[in-house]
Amino acid sequence: MSKNISRRNFLIKTGSALAVTSLGFPSFILPRKREKLGVALVGLGNYSTNLLAPGLQQTEHCELRGIVTGSPEKIPVWQERYGIPNRNVYNYETMPDIANNDDIDIVYIVLPNSMHAEYSIIGANAGKHVWCEKPMAMNADECRMMISAAEKNGVQLTVGYRMQHEPNTQTIIKYGEDETYGKVLEVNAKGGFNGNFPEGDWRTVAAMGGGAMYDMGVYSLNAARYSTGLEPVAVTATQSTDRTDMYPDVDEHTFFDLEFPGGVTAKCETSFGKNMNSLNIECENGGYHLEPFLSFSGVQGGTSDGVELPPDPNHQQARQMDDDALALKNNTPPIVPGEEGLNDMRIVDAIFESANRGGERIEL
Repeated sequence: MSKNISRRNFLIKTGSALAVTSLGFPSFILPRKREKLGVALVGLGNYSTNLLAPGLQQTEHCELRGIVTGSPEKIPVWQERYGIPNRNVYNYETMPDIANNDDIDIVYIVLPNSMHAEYSIIGANAGKHVWCEKPMAMNADECRMMISAAEKNGVQLTVGYRMQHEPNTQTIIKYGEDETYGKVLEVNAKGGFNGNFPEGDWRTVAAMGGGAMYDMGVYSLNAARYSTGLEPVAVTATQSTDRTDMYPDVDEHTFFDLEFPGGVTAKCETSFGKNMNSLNIECENGGYHLEPFLSFSGVQGGTSDGVELPPDPNHQQARQMDDDALALKNNTPPIVPGEEGLNDMRIVDAIFESANRGGERIEL
C-alpha cells in the first residue's frame, strides 16, 4: 500500500473487498433472521458487566443471548439477570461448540489483550461474526491471522473503537475530510488516567498485553489517524515507568510523535500515571477540539469560530453495537473493520521498536 494513501480510501477499498467477492456476490454469512441478532459476550469482566451488557438492553438490532466465561460462579448471576438459558452458556474450552448454536450470531471478545487473537479465531472458525475489543491484538501479525480467519469463514470482523461511532467524533472526522477549517496541520492527543491496579491485574503484566500504550495509547493513536484521515509514514517514541513496583515490566507513560504525508504531524501521549483526556486539531484556518474525547459519556468540544459540540446523552456502547449489527443485517462494511485495528497495531509495533531503540525514528 502506498504511504500516501488516505485512511478513508484505504478503508473504502478494504471494506469493499470484504463485502463482495471477486464474482460480485456477498462474501459474508448473512444473518438467519432479520430481528435482533444474538450476541455472546466472551469474558465477563468489568467492561462486559458494567457497560456492554447494560448497553445490550438498549440496542434495537442486537441482544444479549449468550456468555463465555472461565468463572463458574458468575454464571447463575448472569442467567438470573439476563435470562440466559443453559444451552447458551460456554466456557473457554467449550466455546468452539457455539458453532452449533443458532441463537448466537456474534461473539464479542472482551478478554485481556493477549487472548484477543486466539478467541477471535475460535469465534470465526465457529462461523460467528466477531466483534473484538481494542487493541485488536498484541501485534500486527496476530491481526493478520484474525483477518484471515474471518475471510476464510465468511464472517465479519470489527474492532470495538467506540469513539468512531460517537457523534461529536464523527463530526470532527467529517471536518477533516471536508477541510472545513482548511487542511489539518497538527494533532495533539492525550489519553490517560492515574491507575492503581491490584497486584496481578492483567494491565500490569506484559505477557497479557498490559501497559499504558496497549490500554489507553491506542485511543490517542486512533484519534490522530481519524483526525487527519491519513496513515503515518514515521514514528518516534519514548516510554518510562515511575512506579516500578506496580508496573515492573510494562510502560506507565508513553510519548509518541507521528509524521504524516504532506508535513502533517501528531503529538500523542498516554499514561497510567496521570489524568488527561483531550484532542486538539490545528488547521490552516482555525481548528477544533474535544475534551474529554474518550470518556464513556460527556464527549464534548468546540471549534475556533464558536461552534459548540455538546455531549451526546446516548449509551456509547449501545450505539456502537447497533451500528455493527446494522452492518451485518445490511451486508455492508462496518465502520471499524479489522483492517483498522491492523493499521493501528502496525504503528504500535513501531512505537515499541522506537522506544526500545531510545527514541529512534522508525519509518512505516
